Amino acid sequence: MYVPVLEVGGSHVTAAVVAPDGWRVEVVDRIDLASQQAAEAVVGQLAAAARKLPTLDGLAIAIPGPFDYSAGVGWWQGQTKFDALYGFPLGEALRAELDLDRLKFVNDAEAFAVGEWTAGLTRGVERCAGVTVGTGIGTAFLADGHVVREGGSVPPGGELYRTDYDGHPLEDSISGRALLHRYFARTGSDEPGIGVKEIADRARAGEQAASESLRDGFAVLAEALTPWIDRFRVTRTVLGGSISGAFDLVHDVFDFDVVATPDTEHAAIIGTAAHSLRTA
Repeated sequence: MYVPVLEVGGSHVTAAVVAPDGWRVEVVDRIDLASQQAAEAVVGQLAAAARKLPTLDGLAIAIPGPFDYSAGVGWWQGQTKFDALYGFPLGEALRAELDLDRLKFVNDAEAFAVGEWTAGLTRGVERCAGVTVGTGIGTAFLADGHVVREGGSVPPGGELYRTDYDGHPLEDSISGRALLHRYFARTGSDEPGIGVKEIADRARAGEQAASESLRDGFAVLAEALTPWIDRFRVTRTVLGGSISGAFDLVHDVFDFDVVATPDTEHAAIIGTAAHSLRTA
């Protein structure tokens, strides 16, 4: 038995199948996604990726928010991705395009957290959290492997990005663009083509401005997470996302148990399959 999965980001889509007996992942293809094209073109790209899967009697899709996961409608706006899909019935369009009855959407941060709980660094942990840091921040709080989105022990909807820091949205202080802003403010430059990876490489080479920019940003994340870690009684947190690759440079800003995954995408694929099986 295999579970067909698409893992969708702002610039890529990965088609994979997951074998639940051992949670083995076979990546069929990983292709670039032109997410700023017209809605019909994006649907065509996703459908083309899905058709590469060896079995397609149903499909589970991990996709970033803001998204209505039950209705299959996206609400992205001003995020340099999927702007043409604002209010578009993506689920309905994909069902029609692929002639599918069973199609499930999963929040990508929740998929990551469930994947790590199922077969990764938080496997079997009673109360844990998953945090993805990239163009934005994704979070999920799990109790016995199940996502908790409501109640006073988690942020609104379980999503830390909805909270503020120093009177501004949290992602203004810790995200890819926020880290770049910190670095450029320190160096007085605005280098084209530089990203967080390059800043991390410079920090490892001993550049103080790079090191301080990363540490300051992740210190904000640690501060913002701490009250929720305490309230939810989290015993282990796992970081993922493109920026988590800098974890070796900032790990000591966290005063709670944090680890960084070696492969965010792999975890998200497993978590998407696990969610699909739970809700089948």
